[in-house]
Order: sequence, then C-alpha cells, then structure tokens
Amino acid sequence: MAILYMVATPVGNLQDMTFRGVEILKGVDIIACEDTRQSAKLLNHYGIQKHLISCRARNEKQSAPGIVKLLDEGKNIAYVSDAGTPVLSDPGRLLVRQCRDAGHDIIPIPGASAFSTLVSVCGFHGKSFHFEGFLSPKSGKRKKRLQELLEREESFMIYESPYRVIKVLSEIGEMKPEREILLGREMTKKFEEYIEGTADKLIIHLETGNHSKGEFALLVSAEKKG
Repeated sequence: MAILYMVATPVGNLQDMTFRGVEILKGVDIIACEDTRQSAKLLNHYGIQKHLISCRARNEKQSAPGIVKLLDEGKNIAYVSDAGTPVLSDPGRLLVRQCRDAGHDIIPIPGASAFSTLVSVCGFHGKSFHFEGFLSPKSGKRKKRLQELLEREESFMIYESPYRVIKVLSEIGEMKPEREILLGREMTKKFEEYIEGTADKLIIHLETGNHSKGEFALLVSAEKKG
C-alpha cells in the first residue's frame, strides 16, 4: 500500500525544515498542499520539483477522494500546510480520515509548529497547556469561549490575525486584567518578537509600534493559586 506522509514545514524560517522532511518531499511521487504557491517557495528553496495538487480548507472535501485514488494507484504522497504542522489549526484532518478509512498508512514527519515554538520560551508555571487555535470572528461566540478558557486551570494558546489581536487582548483584559500573556509575532523570522505582560501592557506595545504584520500566537497563563 502507498503511504501518505504528513510533513511539518517551517513556521517562518525556511532553515527550520528537518533533514527527514526534505528527504520525504524529494522522494514522494506527489505533494498535496494547502496553498501550492506558498509551498512552491519552500520547494524551490530546497531544489525540489514535484507535481503539486491543492488540498485546502475550502476544497478538502472534494480533493481528499482524489488523493485516496492516487494512493490506491500506488503513488506515495506528502501533505504540507502553509506553515507548521498539518491539522494543528490547518487543513488535513478530513484527508487523514479518508486515507485511513481506505486502509492506507499515514506517517507523521514531525517538525515546527507555532504552538511548540511559543511554549518553549514561556516559562509559565504548570505542566499542562490547552491549545485552542483560532477563536470565532463573531464577538459573542469569541467572548463566551474566552470566558470558558480563562476559567480553566491551565495555560491556553490562541492564534490571532493582526486585524483582531488588539480586540482579543482588550476582551481578555476586561475579564482577567491580571493575567500574564506571552505574545509571539513573526516567529523564527527576521523581525520576530516575544513580549510578556498583561493585556493592557501588550495593547500599548502594539499600538505604539509597527506591529501590524504577521499572525500572532498568544499564550495566556493559568490563574495562580494561593
């Protein structure tokens, strides 16, 4: 049976690609991508030329059966999302489900993720972390979920766009103004930054500088007991 490889890719710095990941991408017959244009930048960097097919959130339902058919024909396929680890707030879940149901082996090729990158430099107390990913863009649903997350007993991580990050920080500040937050922006890239503080402090930092580019990762600390 052919194999589907779920390959983690760099979250920003192309040098963070693993040796094994490069070899897998060189060796497979086809590479399925969240965005073929974005993946082409990585492949060009490593001199990899492969047939690319699209499998993103909007077409995964239609694309997955075609990938299963290619596996049935004996073609080994790698799947990559735009950055980081597939399925971790990225497409790929439906593809994995259909390939496994069809009896194909699915092999993970681990590597970078924004989640593990930020956790490694947080220094927050506690040994457990909840990964939430992107919150709802709808204000009511987002606030309700934030309230639930803030009542949990472990730190949690959310991803946010530059267009809503200040709004989300303001909502956290209204609910739990004392909570420490570690903000990561442009992680692993030339202008990466990691800022820790309360929501109010981070809002001031974002409003007084040129910090409008790149997606943000926010790790919100657990409430200290006693």
